[in-house]
Order: sequence, then C-alpha cells, then structure tokens
Amino acid sequence: MFILLGIAVAAVLAVLSGVRIYREYERAVVFRLGRALDTPVGPGIKLLLPFGIDRAVVVDTRTKVIQIPTQDVISRDNISMGVDAVVYADIASPADAILRVERYMPATLQLGATTLRSVLGRMDLDDILAKRAEINDEIRQILDERTEQWGVQITAVEIKDIALPQEMKRAMARQAEAERERRAKVISAEGEFQAAEKLTRAAQLISSQPAALQLRTLQTLVEVSGERNNTIIFPIPIELIPREPSTASPAIANLVTGAATALAANKAAQLSSEKPSQLPAGESRHILSRTQDDDDLRRLQRELESAGTPDPDDD
Repeated sequence: MFILLGIAVAAVLAVLSGVRIYREYERAVVFRLGRALDTPVGPGIKLLLPFGIDRAVVVDTRTKVIQIPTQDVISRDNISMGVDAVVYADIASPADAILRVERYMPATLQLGATTLRSVLGRMDLDDILAKRAEINDEIRQILDERTEQWGVQITAVEIKDIALPQEMKRAMARQAEAERERRAKVISAEGEFQAAEKLTRAAQLISSQPAALQLRTLQTLVEVSGERNNTIIFPIPIELIPREPSTASPAIANLVTGAATALAANKAAQLSSEKPSQLPAGESRHILSRTQDDDDLRRLQRELESAGTPDPDDD
C-alpha cells in the first residue's frame, strides 16, 4: 500500500516538474532529446516531459532596441566624423533566431555597425547631413535582407547623432553666415530695383505735367525751410527761372516768390532767436553762412520779381 502511494506521489511530482508557465510575449523552442520541435510553445501553461527529455529555450518576442555605439566614419570627401545609431528589431521566427545564429542580438548589432559605416562612407558630408531619412531607410533595407534568415525583422533604423570636428563646425558656420549675407544683399538689391522702377514711373508722370514738377519743387522748399539746418541747399530747376520776359509766367513767379519769402522769414526768425555772442566760434561761422544764404535768397527773389514783370516795349 505504501509502495503504491509512493509511486503515485513520485509520478505526480514528475508530472509537475514538467509544467511550464510562459508569459504572453514569450515563446519556447523545445528540444526533445536534442531535436527541436517544429512549433515553439507558449504562452500559458505548457507541459514538458520531465527528467531532461524536453529542454526549452525561451525567446522574448518584444521589440528589441539595439544601440549601435559611436562609429568613426570617413565620408567620400574625406571628412572624419563620429556617428551613432539605434536599431529596432522584432523576432519574427523564434525557431530561426535560436537555430540559425548563435546569438542573434550581438550578430544584429555587429551587422548594423558595419552597414552604417559602409553606407555613410559612400556619401559626401552634405548628403549625410541633408538626407538622414533616406540613409535610415537604406540601412534598414540592407539589415532586413541580411537578418531575415535569422528570424529577425528590422522595423526601423535611426541615426542619433553626427559628431563633426570643431574645425568643420566653424567652416560650416562661416559658410552659413556668408550664404545669409548673400541673401540679404540680393533682397536689398531687389528692393532698390523696385524702388527705382517706382521712382522712374513717378518721374515720367511728373515730367509730363510741368506744373506738377514745379509744385513738387516748391513743396520740397517749404519742407526744407521748416528744419533747423546749418546749411540749406536751395535747388531751383532752371525751368523755373524764365529767360525771356515774354515767356515769364506770373503764376509761377508768384509761387516761387511766395516760397522764397516764406523761407527768408523762417530763417530770419531762427537767426533772431539765436544769440551769436553766446555761441562758439564754429556756430558763429554757421550763422554767417546762413546770412550769406539769405542774401542770395533775397537776390534771387528780386530777379524773379523783375522777370515776372512784363516789359512795356514788348507790346
């Protein structure tokens, strides 16, 4: 009786020793007497043969993050740089990952590092900096073709950082600064060109109407006379000064005479408000210069008045 009970207990213990519980993301490749079964087991409760008949190798099927350390890369234009990347891999076939490669994680890491150096070594620095997305996709395709036989599927490859020498960084900064200065000069030149076009059209429009040109000149004189300038340049086009009494326009002469009178009165008020005795020598010379300008202005006014008076002999 006790012998049968002992045998039953031993059998139960043997059966319980073969019970395995696998998580949702785990798959077990079972070797029975050294021969792998066709289908991995899991997840849940699985019963394996005890006493070493069945041996299981558990594979984690979650996405693996493989960090590629910094690789020294020389580009096609002979520029040295340090590049590191990260590879994301899934286990598509647990059986192949165990049976076809000794350790699939280190193998994928080494393959990713060599592929990274190979792809970047065929490209110039400008392409490496500007085409990261294309580089990531190319490396992923190469890795996926090589690791497919290992049961590993490469889902993504991302270049994390590209470390350039300090000399190259300074050269790139100077290049970027020169490019921005070039753009600024181009924009400024385009603005000046557009402004010149507008001014040309305005000049053509004003030149078609002599009265508009004269009124614009008088308006400029009034604006200049209102400022406290040391020296005033009094630009009068030659067209405003009639050469022959018969061609003198009384209206134009009156307009010029009025503007000249207003300018003279304004400058006289400025001179009267200043005290030359309290001014330094430099200011005294400026006042003398303005006084000379007023004399010229009065002489011009007299010439305009005489030009605007018709000659009785012409009748």
